[in-house]
Amino acid sequence: MLLKFFWLAALLNTTPVFAASFVDNFDGTGQLSETGEMSSSLHPNWWLNSGGYLYWADGVAGTAQGELVNTDSFRLLYTASNAVDTDNGYRPQNILRLVTRPKFKDFTQQFFFNIQKINLSASPNRNQSNGVLFFHRYQDGDNLYYAGIRVDGYAIVKKKRFGRYYELKSVPVYPGHYNRDTLPNLIPTNRWIGLKTVIADNANGNADITLYLNDGLLGSGWTKILQVEDTGADAERILTEGYAGIRTDFMDVRFDNYQATESQ
Repeated sequence: MLLKFFWLAALLNTTPVFAASFVDNFDGTGQLSETGEMSSSLHPNWWLNSGGYLYWADGVAGTAQGELVNTDSFRLLYTASNAVDTDNGYRPQNILRLVTRPKFKDFTQQFFFNIQKINLSASPNRNQSNGVLFFHRYQDGDNLYYAGIRVDGYAIVKKKRFGRYYELKSVPVYPGHYNRDTLPNLIPTNRWIGLKTVIADNANGNADITLYLNDGLLGSGWTKILQVEDTGADAERILTEGYAGIRTDFMDVRFDNYQATESQ
């Protein structure tokens, strides 16, 4: 099935990023539709791998908010391809995967996010591992690093190699005891929180990943939350450049001030 593309004229003037720094303040007004391949994306710097739509206006981007209309092409597509995770196709934003088209290796990535709503899907994949996460050195959907904050209140760094996940480190950040039914999210909602990560090869030749949060509950400015070295003890390290990007799970969320900057 051909996916539907929609592109506002303002986006045609977006310049592809070739330098070591990619900043997107989501100026103007636009809509990006999911495509099956990066080469099919109509945006020069972003590929929406899943999630249906990405919208932006007045300096803020976001997933679809609420349910798609019954006749929407992505509603129908997901009903056939992944009805369980997308609530019968009405909420493709439950599995948002937004990937940069520029590649990075040793770099800092940051943005601010605002969770508008947790979608209490019946999917068995709605669980404590869901959250707001960055991609690092993304080779493909089965080989990359993840880092971010989970709905169980833990900050986490994990690696995915050949489709298998390996947790490198996690630490509690937000208090409470996650429960899928009674307390399905411990991340504060309806306010802006900053997420920043730094990844670089260290003197040992291993990938070193540091995660920061910018949240008044934790102090002023950026607070270092965790740091971990991937020695490759569990699975092969990822030491080549790859794509960056954003993953969110089972939530309606907005984004602001995305930056990815290669180390000098």
